Amino acid sequence: MRSLLIVALLAAIAHAQDAMQKWKPNDPARPWPRVVTPGTSSTQGRAGQPPSDAIVLFNGWSLKEWESLKGGKAPWIVRNGVIEIVPHTGDIHTKRKFGNCQLHVEWAAPITPTGSDQKRGNSGVWLMSNYEVQVLDSYKNDTYPDGQAGAMYVQYPPLVNASRPPGKWQSYDIVFHRPRFDKTGRVLTKATITVFHNGVLIQDNVVLTGPSAFHARPPYSQHPDSMPLMLQDHNNKVRYRNIWIRKLE
Repeated sequence: MRSLLIVALLAAIAHAQDAMQKWKPNDPARPWPRVVTPGTSSTQGRAGQPPSDAIVLFNGWSLKEWESLKGGKAPWIVRNGVIEIVPHTGDIHTKRKFGNCQLHVEWAAPITPTGSDQKRGNSGVWLMSNYEVQVLDSYKNDTYPDGQAGAMYVQYPPLVNASRPPGKWQSYDIVFHRPRFDKTGRVLTKATITVFHNGVLIQDNVVLTGPSAFHARPPYSQHPDSMPLMLQDHNNKVRYRNIWIRKLE
């Protein structure tokens, strides 16, 4: 396994060096980056606009991009421009599949907090249906560190607690790079993730040990290069809005 990882790393370095050597310093013949119109920032009262090349997964009106894990239409409620979880109806996931990505998600815990610890404003954003960024009302709410808002569940606590009070809109901006496997299912490179919570860096390109699981850290298991994004029903009326994603190479 170690030798395979070394080979993959050396190949990546060689590829990067080849790309640099292809162009002279300040070479005007070098291809120009494509133009993307930036989005706009959200406020508490209004969702912002995504960048021009983003895939909009929730536009404030429809769950057409989503479906139930149980099959059929997504059973959560859309009203007043937001998605609200209907407790006990189950998780939902996107119809489209994604791998490497930049993801923007806004969420709000119920305005009147009930319960404590993991029973307060609990949900989750699951990259590739396997790797969870925890959603939780962590404003003056104690729980185990690797389970609070912004944690890579059971693996990495957030660097800081940047939570807003319940009922306030919060944002996750995520850069995710999928794991890579060889033909036999061995891990060539592990998944990495960077997360900003309300504009504050809370996960700094951490290397994931494997998929997320309850009270466990299972090893990687080979899966496709692209899989649906999933939102978790943990029986709390968490709300979501302004969800968009950009595919990365």
